[in-house]
Amino acid sequence: MRTPAFSLCVYCGSRPGADDAYLQLATEVGQWIGRHQGQLVYGGGRNGLMGRVAQATLDAGGTVVGVIPQALVEKEWANHACTELHVVDTMHERKRLMAERADAFLALPGGIGTFEEFFEVWTWRQLGYHDKPVGLLNVGGYYDGLLQFLSHTVEQAFMSEWQMDLIRVGSDLEALLPALVQAAGMAPETRLDAI
Repeated sequence: MRTPAFSLCVYCGSRPGADDAYLQLATEVGQWIGRHQGQLVYGGGRNGLMGRVAQATLDAGGTVVGVIPQALVEKEWANHACTELHVVDTMHERKRLMAERADAFLALPGGIGTFEEFFEVWTWRQLGYHDKPVGLLNVGGYYDGLLQFLSHTVEQAFMSEWQMDLIRVGSDLEALLPALVQAAGMAPETRLDAI
């Protein structure tokens, strides 16, 4: 098996969401990862956006690393089609292994689990536990309310602009994903088309 050109950890919903555009987005992200010889690291489920991004990555020729706690194997329908499927004991182990296997992180639309994972890797970055890029794909205005609230926290002096600058926010996956891969040092801009 070839070594992936990069490894992108994607956080997203285990549900499909109310709009088919979310499933389409997950498909396009997976296709982008696969087309660029990348590896998806994700929560190991086969439902919702999680299952869609994994299948699209595999279909496009990429590899998929799924990490799922034993307690969620049935609830999230563990995806045995993954290139690697790791069944762990706890959520802490899940998130640690996902972070270790990733060169960069990306949040798609999702619920409380997606929010928690996104905020944790962002927090870890500000504390210096890692220096990997963190992205938020805000398609269809899904995260507009969250971004407005985060601006409010800066205005109220509970956060600073430098903390906001630790995340990359975009609505165009064809711009955001290459930027994350390049920021991770996996491909200089002049070579991105080569991977």
